Amino acid sequence: MTDNEAWIADMLVNHGNDALSKPRKPYSFLKDDLANELINDIEQYPHAFVLACAMERGGKSERAWLIPYIFKEKLDGDFSITKLGSVSPAEVKQIMAGPPAIHRFPELMSKVFYAAVHRISSVYDGDASRLWRGEPFGAMVVYKFLEFEGIGPKIANMAANTLVREYKIRFADYQFLDISADVHVRRVFGRLGLSVKDPTVDQVIFRARVLHPEYPGLLDLPCWEIGREWCKAREPRCEFCYMNERCPTATELRRAYKIEA
Repeated sequence: MTDNEAWIADMLVNHGNDALSKPRKPYSFLKDDLANELINDIEQYPHAFVLACAMERGGKSERAWLIPYIFKEKLDGDFSITKLGSVSPAEVKQIMAGPPAIHRFPELMSKVFYAAVHRISSVYDGDASRLWRGEPFGAMVVYKFLEFEGIGPKIANMAANTLVREYKIRFADYQFLDISADVHVRRVFGRLGLSVKDPTVDQVIFRARVLHPEYPGLLDLPCWEIGREWCKAREPRCEFCYMNERCPTATELRRAYKIEA
């Protein structure tokens, strides 16, 4: 690892640790206050978080996090796992399909939603918090999410990292919590010179394991925020990014346009 790569990695780790050290407060998954309140109420409705994670594919994240609240409204405010379990597959599909459809793939995701509800009911006795209760090993939490239909490694790791970072859930260890290498994270890794320019998901995952082996997923949020806020796919706003001074891509752009650092 070069000195510049080490500096960049340390900066990401510092920002990740800063997010971990902050006290718990409601996280803005959504702009809708009532929907956001439901997702953040992990004590009374832990299944809202799990169901939202299961919906997190094939569209914008905000739509996935809104789905539990839409179901709550459709069920006259009763979002208990018992009530959800009483809804038939046809009724789930009807809610999902609308109009308007609340997911890009209503038929497929209605099956995923129904299966998730019944897995929580049957395997976890209706209490989704049993997925992470009692300071479990991080790998076990990821594995439990992977057992849900439709949830792959990316979402499983995202869920585990969110539990640690936003809900302040304690795990026995963190070394097997990987970075959730979405398009923003992959772009940032490439532009920061931490990987090849256009890395694969696996390249980012294994590189993060090298950069911060005790908790690779710690790098997730700072990279995602950089990609979302400044390191745009087109017209990156390098001058506002705290990596501007050391980022090789920003340096190249400055040279190309003869801009002072």
